Amino acid sequence: MKRRAFIQSTTLTATALGTVPMACSTVTQGLDERPSDQTYLGGYGAEPLKEVRAAFIGLGYRGKGHLEFFASLPNTKVVALSDLYEDNVIKSAAICAEATGKPCEAAQYYGDESAWKTMFEEVRPDAVFISTNWTNHAPMAIASMNAGAHAFVEVPMALTIEELWDIVNTSERNKRHCMMMENVNYSRDELMFLNMCRQGLIGELLHAEAAYIHELRWQMNEVERGTGSWRTYHYAHRNGNLYPTHGLGPVAQYMNIGRTEDTFKRLTSFSTPARGRKRFAEMNFAPDHKWNALDFKGGDLNTSLIKTHLGRTIMVQWDETSPRPYTRHNLVQGTLGTLAGFPTRAAFEGGLEGISEDHHRWIQGEQLQALYERYDHPLYKRLNEAAANSGHGGMDGIMMYRIVECLQQGLPLDQNVYEGALWSAVTELSERSVAQDGMPQDFPDFTRGDWKQTAPLGIIS
Repeated sequence: MKRRAFIQSTTLTATALGTVPMACSTVTQGLDERPSDQTYLGGYGAEPLKEVRAAFIGLGYRGKGHLEFFASLPNTKVVALSDLYEDNVIKSAAICAEATGKPCEAAQYYGDESAWKTMFEEVRPDAVFISTNWTNHAPMAIASMNAGAHAFVEVPMALTIEELWDIVNTSERNKRHCMMMENVNYSRDELMFLNMCRQGLIGELLHAEAAYIHELRWQMNEVERGTGSWRTYHYAHRNGNLYPTHGLGPVAQYMNIGRTEDTFKRLTSFSTPARGRKRFAEMNFAPDHKWNALDFKGGDLNTSLIKTHLGRTIMVQWDETSPRPYTRHNLVQGTLGTLAGFPTRAAFEGGLEGISEDHHRWIQGEQLQALYERYDHPLYKRLNEAAANSGHGGMDGIMMYRIVECLQQGLPLDQNVYEGALWSAVTELSERSVAQDGMPQDFPDFTRGDWKQTAPLGIIS
C-alpha cells in the first residue's frame, strides 16, 4: 500500500499509538453467550451471487493489484473506486478498463477523508475490498457489513481485540462475510504443506514456526505519502508483533486451529531493544527531520510463543528492520517428519519412497521437484497458470479467484472471520506481554466455543 492514511486524521500520533490496553474484558468476552440476534458463521456460505459487484477502498499498490485481477474474472463488476488521492482513482479506472476491455463505469470518490462514507450512501456493492492503512481496516469493514456487503480486508484485520470483537459481532449480526485477505495461505509451498499435513505424512503435528522477517526500512523514505508515512509511527510507538499473520495463517490451518481440533490458548512475548529504525533515521535524514524527533520504542525483532489447548507450540517472529534475507520460516513438525521453508525442504522418518532414504538429510534442491509433482495442492494445479501474472508469485490471484468463486457459488470462504480475528489478536496480546515483561496472555475465543464444531479446511480441488 504505497500511500499514506486513507483518512488523514488517522496518521497516528504518539498519544494514539502509545497506549496498550491492559483490561481483560475483551479477552473474557467470549465467555458470554452469543446475543440472540447473532448467528455463528464458522461454516457459513452466503446466498450465491450470479454477478459479484465490488467496491474498492484504498487504491495504492495493493488495492490496484486486487482491482486488476478481480476485474479480469468473469461475472464480476467494479461499481465504485475510492481513495484519498484523485490520481489513484484515475489510474485505477484505467486499470479496470484495460482488464475488462470496456470503459470503467465505476462511481469515483476521492479528495475528502469521508468520501468512502458517501460511497455507501450512493452505491450498494455486494463486496468491498479494503486496502488502506491499518487503522482504517476495522471501521471500514464494519461499515461495509452494515451496508449489506461482504468485507475483504488487507492484513491485519484490526489493531485491537476490541475492534476484532466488533468485527465478529457485526459479521454475525448481518450474516456478511469478513475475510482477512491472508494471501500467503495460497502460496505454492504453503498449499503443498497443507495437502501433506492432511494426508498425515508427518504424523501428529506438535510444533510450528512462523515469521514475517522482511527488511522494510526503505519505506521510511515515503515521508509524506506512502506506507512509510503512516507505518513509521507504529514502529515508533508500539512494541510487539505488529504483523503476525503472513507466517501464522498457514501454520494455523495446517494445525486446524479454530476448527474442530485445537485453538490458541495463551501467548508470551519478548522484543529485542529498538536500534535499527533510529539508526536508519540518523543516517538518512537531517537532524531536524521529523523521523529523528521520534523515540523509537518498538524492538527490532519480536519473538512470541503460543501454546494451544492441546499443548502444541508455535513460535512467531516479526522483524521489518534488521539487515537479513526475507523469511516466513513456515515450519511444521510432527511425530513422523518435518516440513520447512526458506529454503523449502522436508524430512520424513524412514525416508520417502522414491525420493529419500531417511530423515537425517533434508529433501531439498533438485529433489524438491519430485515432491512438488507428487504433492502439489490441487487448487494450485488448477489455478496457478491463470494467476501467474498476479502479485506475489500468483498467490494474490489464486486468493482473489477463490473469493469470487465462493461468492458466486455460495460456498464457505477458505478463511472465516474467526480465523482472521484469532491470527490478528497476536498483535495486541504480544504488546501486552512485552509491556508486562513476558507475562502470559490468554487468547479470546471469538467463536464462543463453537470452534469445536467447525469443520477443518478441506483440500479444495
